[in-house]
Amino acid sequence: MGDLSLITIIIIAVNILVSFKGFKDRAFFEKYKFNVGDINRGAKYQIFSSGFLHVDTSHLFVNMLTLYFFANVVIYDLGSFGFVVVYLSSLILGNLLSYYFHKNESSYTAVGASGAVMGILYSAILLRPDMMLGLFFIIPIPAYVFGIGYLLYTIYGMKRRLGNIGHDAHFGGAVGGYALTLVLAPWILQLHLLMVILLAIPIVILFVLQKMGKI
Repeated sequence: MGDLSLITIIIIAVNILVSFKGFKDRAFFEKYKFNVGDINRGAKYQIFSSGFLHVDTSHLFVNMLTLYFFANVVIYDLGSFGFVVVYLSSLILGNLLSYYFHKNESSYTAVGASGAVMGILYSAILLRPDMMLGLFFIIPIPAYVFGIGYLLYTIYGMKRRLGNIGHDAHFGGAVGGYALTLVLAPWILQLHLLMVILLAIPIVILFVLQKMGKI
């Protein structure tokens, strides 16, 4: 937490500017949101652009608040460049996983920075697995326990299609943050090998369920 770095301020500012443009301009929102039908017809840019749009101010606020809480943890260990790599890669991987699961649903749409933010959150969890997070902002739990539990819940949400939530984009973003952080900070394998293995369990479960045709 603490003071925001310049790169975090820039990313938050871009999200705010693009989102508010979308709030006021419906044509702009429709052009740049994630829409499977449009993507199938060639609008591949939506896989990236939709990550800066939000449904409303509450959606925007929650994502930017989460980013604020965990950005500095990632920047401290990976630097500003590493932070940007994790953020943008998680955004894209989250939407690519969402596209993979919904590519035959031409009416499926989504927006939000959640995939990118989940990537930053899971990067921070790998870097600081012993930090404490507040479940419902009240109950303190170790970061790695939250990370495992949330991914398992996300798999359940994907299977049941719970709520108006892009669970697959969340999962893909988290996997992006997990994988990119290991590439950028391989020393984690020496210091936190058990946590790396534990956090990989939900990823393996999703892969197995997908291969079995159960998700």
